Amino acid sequence: MSSDPKETLRQAALFYHEHPKPGKLEIRATKPLANGRDLARAYSPGVAEASLEIGRDPANAARYTARGNLVAVVSNGSAVLGLGNIGALASKPVMEGKAVLFKNFAGIDCFDIEVNEPDPERLADIVCALEPTFGAINLEDIKAPDCFIVEKLCRERMNIPVFHDDQHGTAIVVGAAATNALHVAGKRFEEIKIVSTGGGAAGIACLNMLLKLGVKRENVWLCDIHGLVYDGRDVDMNPQKAAYAQKSDLRTLDEVITGADLFLGLSGPGVLTPAMVAKMTPQPIVFALANPTPEILPEEVKSVAPDAIIATGRSDFPNQVNNVLCFPFIFRGALDVGATEINDEMQLACIEGIAALARATTSAEAAAAYKGEHLTFGAEYLIPKPFDPRLVGVVSSAVAKAAMESGVATRPIADFDEYRECLNQSVFKSALLMRPVFDAARTASRKIVFAEGEDERVLRAAQAILEETTETPILIGRPEVIERRCERAGLAIRPGRDVAIVNPENDPRYRDYWGSYHTLMARRGVTPDIARAIMRTNTTAIGAVMVHRGEADSLICGTFGEYRWHLNYVSQVLAQGGLRPHGALSMMILEDGPLFIADTHVYSLPTPEQLAEIAIGAARHVRRFGIEPKLALCSQSQFGNQAEGSGQRLRAALEILDSAPRDFAYEGEMNVDAALDPELRERLLPGGRLEGAANVLIFGHADAASATRNILKMKAGGLEVGPILMGMGNRAHIVTPSITPRGLLNMAAVAGTPVEHYG
Repeated sequence: MSSDPKETLRQAALFYHEHPKPGKLEIRATKPLANGRDLARAYSPGVAEASLEIGRDPANAARYTARGNLVAVVSNGSAVLGLGNIGALASKPVMEGKAVLFKNFAGIDCFDIEVNEPDPERLADIVCALEPTFGAINLEDIKAPDCFIVEKLCRERMNIPVFHDDQHGTAIVVGAAATNALHVAGKRFEEIKIVSTGGGAAGIACLNMLLKLGVKRENVWLCDIHGLVYDGRDVDMNPQKAAYAQKSDLRTLDEVITGADLFLGLSGPGVLTPAMVAKMTPQPIVFALANPTPEILPEEVKSVAPDAIIATGRSDFPNQVNNVLCFPFIFRGALDVGATEINDEMQLACIEGIAALARATTSAEAAAAYKGEHLTFGAEYLIPKPFDPRLVGVVSSAVAKAAMESGVATRPIADFDEYRECLNQSVFKSALLMRPVFDAARTASRKIVFAEGEDERVLRAAQAILEETTETPILIGRPEVIERRCERAGLAIRPGRDVAIVNPENDPRYRDYWGSYHTLMARRGVTPDIARAIMRTNTTAIGAVMVHRGEADSLICGTFGEYRWHLNYVSQVLAQGGLRPHGALSMMILEDGPLFIADTHVYSLPTPEQLAEIAIGAARHVRRFGIEPKLALCSQSQFGNQAEGSGQRLRAALEILDSAPRDFAYEGEMNVDAALDPELRERLLPGGRLEGAANVLIFGHADAASATRNILKMKAGGLEVGPILMGMGNRAHIVTPSITPRGLLNMAAVAGTPVEHYG
């Protein structure tokens, strides 16, 4: 292997593109084709019905075909990234990459189309002929000024959105970054002087957008390789450049940069020097966006202007101006309302959505994707990160609303809140299934105490709880540590102001807490000294005592440590009055729906009585998610074919369940494949009591339950909600160390539901 980092990266990139199959895209069917009945509906004769409906009303194409969610990325390869005119075929990896971004960030299907056509008018003819296939067109990597011609002709002749991302995508993200840079600097668009280098498609589009944001035309100074674009110049001019010609005797960038508030570079390396930056206004804004080498490096800017606000096009510096912040989400909003174009109102809405998101608290998912980076709004965090999952909900809904208000939407959205929720569900896999739980939790304001209150995941969850629920988070931890970590994570919450704090090192309730704990444990070997020590050091025990005393409604613990260690203290304090743990239930959210697993943590080898309790509790909790439970008691044994082992205990549990009327379906004992495959189960036990695939698997051994849970999580991409501690009246839940902030928020919603809501 080469020791040259560039060669290593090159080889890794080539391997990525070649294996396990060439390219980055494939086509998958969205409908079954398993038998003759499916074939008759997918093709002849059934397909004719869809064609006839579209013939009667062309709008039906969005109902019966993929067109309403299909975008074409079209290029002739004449201006690819920093590679120049490499031709249509060589541009294909780039266009495939663009298609992948559409799919991954916004769920939009995409075909990349590379066209061997240098003539802009003929290229426009080809693109326009594609209108029946696509819901929108993304023009990409077409050189200037040809790109202006192609886009103009296509927009005039097509009745679907046509968007040249190199122009407008760049302009939108620059507009968002500039909006927030001026916010940080305390300046206004109407007041600033802008000096720009680069008269290509992106540079001109950015200047056009800045004018729409309020910049005055006379305050824009455009330079290119020949110097200032001035009135009367005839070298390398076109109508787009001429629109920014200045009446001036100045000729060079060095001359016009004096007194500039914002430098906008979309040109080449080394164009701007530190000496030029020194001539700009105090706290200059420098957007050096040339790739891979910017017009000036950030450290060079800082050497003469330490307070400068800097953005580049590179991911290894703060404030990367990246079109992926824009194009997936503006197309998502446009497609969802059937927009006929992407107009100025939609672009401005996109800018405001992106800018506002950066000013909001950073999402936990973005923080996890960019570990070690400081993601707090300010000079080094002007725009969100591409992997912030809130982008689709915030930006796409803003674009869709602007399309409706500006009159270009052919399919207006009736319920905008519902639409925004659907967008969020597309990125937060748990959102749809958790909705009934969140709705129930909103009916009561419960106090949730977190034992590990200093954990950043808990802090992010607490922020989200305050934003999304009516619950009150209580954090156990040292106030100064919590405050410091909130500041570092860019969270708005502060101890004592937004969240209540219990400080184990110095809390006025300390004597009351150890007294309560000692009263409970005095005849179980706990002396006053031990009680005092535990109430200083054991945050799980402190949280349990708070719930016992009525100072909190529910405890969440377990972000570190072993499950049964936490369970011991939860049981000591809270297992009374008929409450006791009888199993842990995990909901695994899979691509084809949810699957519940129990018992994953409480009992190593549950007895028949315990298994029956687990089944009854699981059925009750599954209904909290709006799902009708169908239980399978799972074992190596299959309907009595093994006399010993877990099958024996599961058969005894089945007898207990059969001894009284139950309001849920169940069957057992059986293998997991029989539980999930109704046809196989019918062959093995015709006329069984369970219909369809089971959605709850009850195992006779914790090893089997835990292994299944972890395999589904690690290899099948399952997202876990839980574990839910059953039998404790919702007074405590013990999570696992792998839980995410979103997982903690989900568990807070589970804990926030009063027990009477689910029996």
